[in-house]
Amino acid sequence: MTTTRTDRLRRPLLAGTTAVAAMAVTAGFMTAAPERAKAATGPKLSLVAATGSVTLTSWKEDPGVYLDLGTYLTAEGTPLELKVTRKSYKDPVTVTQTVYEGGKAKNKALPAGTVKDFSGLPGFAEITLTDKAGKKVLSRTEGFCPNNASGRIRPDAPATSKYPESCPTNPFTLGSVWGVEKGWASNTYAGSYTQPVKLPAGTYTARVGVAKKYRDLFGIADKPATVKVTVQERSWEEGDGASAARSAAAGEHAGHGTAGGHGAAHQTPAGATGHTGHTGHAGHGGPVKPAQAGAAETSGATPSYNVGHGPLKAAPPALPWALKKQQAALAGAQGADAAGARAGDTAGRTDGSRKAPALAPAAKRPTGTPSVPDVPKPDLRSLPAYGITISDGTENIPGKDYLAFSANVWNAGPAQLVVDGFRSPGKAKMDAYQYFYDAKGKQVGYTPTGTMEWDPRPGHVHWHFTDFASYRLLKADKKEAVRSGKEAFCLANTDAVDYTVKNANWHPNNTDLATACGQENSISVREVLDVGSGDTYTQDLPGQSFDITDVPNGTYYIQVLANPAKRLKETNLNNNSALRKVVLGGKPGKRTVTVPAHDLVDAN
Repeated sequence: MTTTRTDRLRRPLLAGTTAVAAMAVTAGFMTAAPERAKAATGPKLSLVAATGSVTLTSWKEDPGVYLDLGTYLTAEGTPLELKVTRKSYKDPVTVTQTVYEGGKAKNKALPAGTVKDFSGLPGFAEITLTDKAGKKVLSRTEGFCPNNASGRIRPDAPATSKYPESCPTNPFTLGSVWGVEKGWASNTYAGSYTQPVKLPAGTYTARVGVAKKYRDLFGIADKPATVKVTVQERSWEEGDGASAARSAAAGEHAGHGTAGGHGAAHQTPAGATGHTGHTGHAGHGGPVKPAQAGAAETSGATPSYNVGHGPLKAAPPALPWALKKQQAALAGAQGADAAGARAGDTAGRTDGSRKAPALAPAAKRPTGTPSVPDVPKPDLRSLPAYGITISDGTENIPGKDYLAFSANVWNAGPAQLVVDGFRSPGKAKMDAYQYFYDAKGKQVGYTPTGTMEWDPRPGHVHWHFTDFASYRLLKADKKEAVRSGKEAFCLANTDAVDYTVKNANWHPNNTDLATACGQENSISVREVLDVGSGDTYTQDLPGQSFDITDVPNGTYYIQVLANPAKRLKETNLNNNSALRKVVLGGKPGKRTVTVPAHDLVDAN
């Protein structure tokens, strides 16, 4: 149970993984995993260091040094693939590994308790740091997200990785897929899930190994990597160059996800390259402080960063060819996993084994008779509200209290939600249409579904699709007490809610507002909510958040309701509502909110 009171709802640090540097991996760091049983073949995993030495900056204004040591987990033979799921919020998170028998993929259940959430493998990396005198100054373990920033380790490896580019952090995530592609390496740095270290300027030796339980589980050799670490102290006040570097560092060390925090502005914050392209949805923009700067450009970011993440570019160029071992086995291994990569990946569909093509709006308004054919349709579902807090609405009006929150509507599939808006010359609004497709991706029908309107307010400046969702504060008897004024939305894939559902797209295209929401002079706009992904909006401005100034203390429910007017055609209209219990307390001007756990999810 969480009790929260803040004077201002603040945006969290933007999530980002560290960029993959060009690797010069010496043969000494290359390790081979123990030979596996022939009955079930998993990947050959090795821990390597990109370089024998790194230089890290200790900013005087910051709490310490972030230990991005450039160590990577490599996969050969077959990918490391893990599917992480929970049946419901009443059930624990479980994980299975994809292994191969006779070239056929099968699921191997890993021990109960291997993972606790969707942020990665806990306690995976073991790190010790010694100073010049050989004195141990640090000993810690860190979690590992296999979807961290990654890159190829040899030129004949697959050109792109089929796996998502980060681990989900939305507290109500239902399913995720983690993986290190065959012939690729994934950074073991824990990002925002680790704490910086207080270290004076000087030289140190870092020793990074894999915890025994994971060595035994995945057959990883016990050969830690050693890296020389040089720490230099700098200050933000040293000039523009230092400030720019500091801004980049803030993004680099935000890590691979923001744990549970999902509120950011509609605009791309400074320092971001623009999922993490969708900067998330909030009520306002504004300058971003250095500590809130976006992530540096890396390969790691897509929907799983939740709201607040800025779009990060595709994987960096292939790493220099330095790991030459096991190359002879490539041809044989390729056959084993090529079939699995193609499964379900036919025209107009993707199971994540390749990036889906961008969806451009139709060239002109549809003609002919509208129809709703008998083909797969989207299934919109609401997640319980989270990120719940008391806010002054950024206006600091004495005596006014608002209940702010984040809300997500996601698409459980099996089809995308595709909505096009068309503008008649001189008209202020667009007419919106929902499109339908057969299994081969051919458009086979459409139906009118409301309108789109241009929102010129700072922090928005894009087209909103009306009546996508609504938010209500309900009394204990489930009768409405307050309704949010937020009813129009720009759709984008901010969160990876469940990438294990049928036809989930692990690399959705429209992950940021720039790609999804059009310009003021647009003649048409296409907005898409992909299968497996959801769109989070943070309601933190008056009119969006609930004005609870005159609402009595007591028990209430925040209702997130998808498709309230039922204009959108879905496979199921009975799962569109989600409730989150809250208890209001305090005094006028100093209200509090207590958020009980939602089954096993104890996050406000």
